[in-house]
Amino acid sequence: MVSRVRFELGDLYVVPEQLIFVPLLVLAPLPLVPLLVVAAGLLSVLPDFINGTWHRDRWVTCIGDSWFSIAPVLVVMALAPGTPGLDQAPVYAAAFAAQVVTDVVWGLIRDRLTGRRLPLLEILRNYSGTARVDAVLAPLAFFVSLAAVSEPACLLALGPLVWLLDLFARDRQERYAAALELHRAYRGTVMLLSDVVEFDDPYTAEHSRSIVDLVHVVADELGVDEVDRQELEFAALLHDVGKIAMPKQILNKPSALTASEFEVMKTHTIEGQFMLDRVGGLLARVGEIVRSCHERWDGTGYPDALKGTQIPFASRIVFACDAFNAMTTDRVYRRAMGTEEALEELATNAGTQFDPEVVAVLITTVRAGTPVTTPVDGVRAVLANAQLPRGVGASA
Repeated sequence: MVSRVRFELGDLYVVPEQLIFVPLLVLAPLPLVPLLVVAAGLLSVLPDFINGTWHRDRWVTCIGDSWFSIAPVLVVMALAPGTPGLDQAPVYAAAFAAQVVTDVVWGLIRDRLTGRRLPLLEILRNYSGTARVDAVLAPLAFFVSLAAVSEPACLLALGPLVWLLDLFARDRQERYAAALELHRAYRGTVMLLSDVVEFDDPYTAEHSRSIVDLVHVVADELGVDEVDRQELEFAALLHDVGKIAMPKQILNKPSALTASEFEVMKTHTIEGQFMLDRVGGLLARVGEIVRSCHERWDGTGYPDALKGTQIPFASRIVFACDAFNAMTTDRVYRRAMGTEEALEELATNAGTQFDPEVVAVLITTVRAGTPVTTPVDGVRAVLANAQLPRGVGASA
């Protein structure tokens, strides 16, 4: 059952069906090939019907999933109806291209009928992965099939390959399951730390959560990929986690901090990195971002006085979004700025305090009407948020 050998690939999965379809296309009577593909599809899901993991009415999907076979059959019937040979390889290559196009069109139709309506480029990107696998297996199956025209036993050579692919698929599934479990553990740790921060200081927790949505939107506009997006999300949520270690008399002081108190407060990014380093793995990388969330573009930030592109890109995004949220939030010692006033402050400090590119995108995003979550009234003051000696807005 080749179609039960499944490799997960992004949101889709790929099966080595070319190892069966190509021999059918080369050796079987062409008008019967689509029917044989449907029959093979039904046989492949028969165990699911027997075990009750598939509803019996889902046999219809086997017909829909077999439409890809029609276009290649028509191409071969039109261009190479005789005995297959190596000289007909271009025809079979054209048949493969027709199969890919049919598969993509059917996927697009199915996407629209189910109401998902993914962008065309995303659909093409998803199918490019399966097409690459098919493009690797199809030539192999073609040459074995040509040999089988005179020696049918040559088809048995595909059996060990299917078995080997099945082993790889199972191993890949186990690795995916382990990675998913590890990812859940990381997210659980993040949420636990977030809860600890909330218990320790509700305002800091609410402030951190409120910038996550804005960070996501800005990251979209900046083209941050999915791998880095997860670290960015965690960093936005945990950028102030080190404040757990700050003395409460400093953290909750209802008046301006002294110079020595502010020096203590500045260590919260180092404490945050230390906490996340102890978890390790993904959160250790997040800790590096957290450490640099108060570095300034001109090199006068803390704790390492990094400058410009020396600062991790994720840290620059969190820093700017953090500043905007801080400026537009009411504190017990001041009223919140208006949105436009806060954006003007960001623009004024772009190139000194903030990454100019991030500020430009943030301003465009906010002015485009992106909803910005604002913490609820009555939050506890964290006076260090307003105590940057140069620049504006960002929390300490």
